[in-house]
Amino acid sequence: MTRNRRVPWWLFALLAPPAAYASGGEALPTALLALTLVLFFAKLGGDLATRLRQPAVLGELLAGVGLGNLGLFGIDALSPMVHDPFVATLAELGVVVLLFEVGLESTIAQMARVGPSAMLVAVLGVVAPMVLGFGAGLVLLPESSWLVHLFLGATLSATSVGITARVLKDLGQSDSPEARILLGAAVIDDVLGLIVLAAVSALIGAVDAGEEVAFAPVLWLAGKAVLFLGAALALGSLLTPWLYRAAAHLRGGGVLLGFSLAFCFALSWLAAAVNLAPIVGAFAAGLILESAHYRPFVERGDRPLEELIHPVVAFLGPVFFVRMGMQVDLRTFVDPAVLSIAGALILAAIVGKQVCSLGVLDRGVRRLAVGIGMVPRGEVGLIFANIGLTLKLDGEPIVSPALFSAIVVMVIVTTLVTPPLLGWALRRPAPAAA
Repeated sequence: MTRNRRVPWWLFALLAPPAAYASGGEALPTALLALTLVLFFAKLGGDLATRLRQPAVLGELLAGVGLGNLGLFGIDALSPMVHDPFVATLAELGVVVLLFEVGLESTIAQMARVGPSAMLVAVLGVVAPMVLGFGAGLVLLPESSWLVHLFLGATLSATSVGITARVLKDLGQSDSPEARILLGAAVIDDVLGLIVLAAVSALIGAVDAGEEVAFAPVLWLAGKAVLFLGAALALGSLLTPWLYRAAAHLRGGGVLLGFSLAFCFALSWLAAAVNLAPIVGAFAAGLILESAHYRPFVERGDRPLEELIHPVVAFLGPVFFVRMGMQVDLRTFVDPAVLSIAGALILAAIVGKQVCSLGVLDRGVRRLAVGIGMVPRGEVGLIFANIGLTLKLDGEPIVSPALFSAIVVMVIVTTLVTPPLLGWALRRPAPAAA
C-alpha cells in the first residue's frame, strides 16, 4: 500500500505570498518577497551555468523560466511577481545600467580606429539577419503585420559581444586578428542595432497612432537616432571633461558613481524625450565617458568607474533577466507553430551572422571564427524582445507571448552554441596571409 506523500508545510510557507497579495495592502512586503526570490534564484542559476562553463546570464534566464512556470505544477503563488510594478521598474533600470556598462567598455576612439573589415562585418551583421528575420516572419507569420516581421528582423540584428569577449579571453585569443575585428565590429554593431531599434520602434508608434507611412518619415526616424547619438557624443565629449573636473571638487563618498549614474539617467531621459528608447541614451553615456574624464577621482583614491558600476549591474541585471524568463510560457511550445518559428529564428540568427564573415578584408584571418563570434544574442537580444512587449499595434503587443517565447529559445541556443563552436574555429589553422 503506497503512502500519500504530502508537500511539506514549510514549502508552502516559503512560496505563499504575504497578506499584501490577498488584501491589496502595502506593496513593499510584496516587492521585498519578489526581490528576494528573484535574486536568490538568479544567483543559483548563474552559479550552475558558470559551473557548466556557460554565461551566468543563461542561468539567470532559465531560473526565471522555472519560476514563471511553477503554475504547471500547481504552485500559483508566484504568478503575481511577473506583473509586479516594483520588479518591473527595477528590471527596466537594469536594462539602462547594463547598456551603460556596455558603453563604458568601448570608447569613441575605438570607433574611430575601427578598420574597414570591422566596419563591413558590422554592417553585414546587421543587414543580413534583418532580411532573414523579416523573411522568416513573412513565411511563418503571414497573418501578422509587416511591422511584426520588421521588428523580428531588428531583434536578430543584435549581437552580445560580452559572451564572445569572455570566450576569447578564456582561449587566450584576445589579441588575435579575429578578436580585434570581432570587438571592433561589435561596437559598430551595437550602434547600428540601436539605431535600427529606435527607428523601427518609432515607426511602429507612428503607425499605431494612425499616421501615414511614407519613405521620407521612415528615413527621418533613422536619421533622428543618428543625430541624437552624434550630438550626444559630440557635445558629451566637449562637456564631460569640464563636468567631471567640477564634480571632483565635491566631497563625500560615492561622488563618482552617483554623478556618473545621474549622467547616464539624464541622457536616457533625453532619448525618451525625443521618442527614442532610453537604452540609446544609456549606451551613448557609457560611450562618451573615458578614464581620462574621471582621473581626478582615481588620483584621490576612488576606484575606476568600471569597477564601481559592476555591483549596480550585478544587482539590477539579474532582475531583468529573471523577469524576462518568467514571461516565457512553456505551454506555448505545445503549439507546433511556435517551435517552427523558434527553429526558423535560430537558423536565421546563425546564417545571418555567417554572412558578415564575408566582410573580412584582411588576409590570414579565420573568417569562420569571425562569423561564429557574432552569433550570440545574449542579453542584447532579450533587451530588444523586451521592448517589443511594450510596443503596441492596434492595442496588442508587437511581440506576442508565443513569439516572445520563440525569441527566448533563439537567444538560449545562440548563446549555448557559440563558446564550443568559436573554440573549434579558433583552433583551426589560419589561412596564409599572402
